[in-house]
Amino acid sequence: MEIRNIAIIAHVDHGKTALTDAIMKQTGAVAEGTSMDSNALERERGITIYAKNAAVEYKGTKINIVDTPGHADFGSEVERVLRSIDSVLLVVDAQEGPMPQTRFVLKKSLDLGLKPIVVLNKIDKPAADPAKAHDQVLELFMELGASDEQCDFPVIYSIGRDGLAMRNLDDERKDITPLLDLILEKVPPANEGADATATLMAQPFNLAYDNFLGRMAAARIYQGTIRPNQQVFLKTVSGETISGKTTKIFAFKGLERVEVSEASAGDIVMIAGLPDIYIGETVTTDENATPLPAIAVDEPTIALDFLVNNSPFAGKEGKFVTSRQIRERLEKELEVNVGLKVDFDSSDSFHVSGRGELHIAVLLENMRREGYELQVSQPQVIIREEDGVKKEPFEEVIIDTPTEFQGAIIEKLGVRGFVMQNLVQHETTVRLTFHGPTRGLLGYKSIFIVDTKGEGILSSRFVGFEPFAGEIRHRNVGSMISMATGKALGFSLWNLQDRGVLYIGPAVEVYEGQVIGNTSKGEEMVVNPTKGKQLSNMRASGNDEAIYLTPPYELTIERGLEIIAEDEYLEITPKSVRLRKQHLTETARAKARR
Repeated sequence: MEIRNIAIIAHVDHGKTALTDAIMKQTGAVAEGTSMDSNALERERGITIYAKNAAVEYKGTKINIVDTPGHADFGSEVERVLRSIDSVLLVVDAQEGPMPQTRFVLKKSLDLGLKPIVVLNKIDKPAADPAKAHDQVLELFMELGASDEQCDFPVIYSIGRDGLAMRNLDDERKDITPLLDLILEKVPPANEGADATATLMAQPFNLAYDNFLGRMAAARIYQGTIRPNQQVFLKTVSGETISGKTTKIFAFKGLERVEVSEASAGDIVMIAGLPDIYIGETVTTDENATPLPAIAVDEPTIALDFLVNNSPFAGKEGKFVTSRQIRERLEKELEVNVGLKVDFDSSDSFHVSGRGELHIAVLLENMRREGYELQVSQPQVIIREEDGVKKEPFEEVIIDTPTEFQGAIIEKLGVRGFVMQNLVQHETTVRLTFHGPTRGLLGYKSIFIVDTKGEGILSSRFVGFEPFAGEIRHRNVGSMISMATGKALGFSLWNLQDRGVLYIGPAVEVYEGQVIGNTSKGEEMVVNPTKGKQLSNMRASGNDEAIYLTPPYELTIERGLEIIAEDEYLEITPKSVRLRKQHLTETARAKARR
């Protein structure tokens, strides 16, 4: 059977997963209502976090599809996938046009010499302009130095959500087959010219973990045949050779993994039985074979500490609370999460480095759902020295916003070390492009939502390490700290809400040293949220005023990581997210300041 291997790449929310789901429904690979986004977090947030494999059969040909994440924090997932496939479907929203992540993933594919098929999706949107989007994509190809052959890309128009595709805008719209036909036409067969009898050469591009089979690797077979219980050699990136034995081989059918007795060149399979296998290594049957070129994974850009929760409420809600349990969970995460690095040197705290706030927040959210309880410190960007020059990560930020909000955005980002590179005016909206340090973006998202009244779209991508940008003052608010332990009362919160924004509502248990809100003036304020009303029989004017409480600013993990100060911890349990001072009592804080 002929095999075609493709990946679907795009900016976040441009419709990759909807398109993949439509292809699988069309070919009968999955039942109605099944989606590639199988993880609970992915379904809730409506974004893809993990790269996933699927396979469909169409006209006697097997098509392996890899659905990739569109968010910059999961960019390391995309890069590895591109090495294992033969062409990409570049999905672009016909209204928004190419966005930062489109640029990032397209650059990687062009560098590898792939010839993309462009899918202009969401052409049914009211403001969709397929012709303009097509021109913008062509400009982007030229800007990224695509060859003449790559610039002559085939285009298909689609409405992924409804499972429709057409080669020309005025064609009949009935199903997704025009896209599948184009894939068969334009994507070279993966097993063409590959020798199934030669020495086995396969390379893993993704990892998975199974409680019964241990670590598994998704790998592309370049030549030869792989079977269960086969003696193989692992060529590591550092040049070592490790011998091992495969236990099981799985191929993909729809979203399912199916055990097979052998798989040959061109196919994408899951290999079980090699506990030390890692991305980019070479699996071969010849001990002296030259390894395939290694796959580089992007470096982390931010770091923070994971600690055992030691607050007064520790252990009340979590099932796993000890440093040993947290260590084991992080070790398990390292099996599959390649963009993550963990330093296990200390016994009770772990220094974790990741690709961005969302990358870390997703890990923490998964941990709390599994019953873990821990606290984390403020995220800091990773600063490194190169040739005696201090360097830090920089980002390119693209913002689409209604015109009236541009002043506030330019002012706030200017203070945070960002320089405006470009401004394009559309009818009522404006697209701003900025360049600046990742540090300046930490904690900016919530300010951005308020400044644009929720109508702005902000997307960023990591561009590299550049010379240090100097001091940036992030926070212009202070913390409102509880001086007592007990139940917060509506009466005291009513008096406190004029001083700033509260993070808690009435009847919530608080402890001494917990941060219950922020103060708009910028200084720290120690308050008593448990104070009730004096119930004496003395009469006074204004005695029985009605209490009106503003709804609190509920803390989520992401919001907490944005607003946390340097001397605070974010306490995360299965049921609550709290902000607290590292030193709980006023005397301990005074001592620490000295």
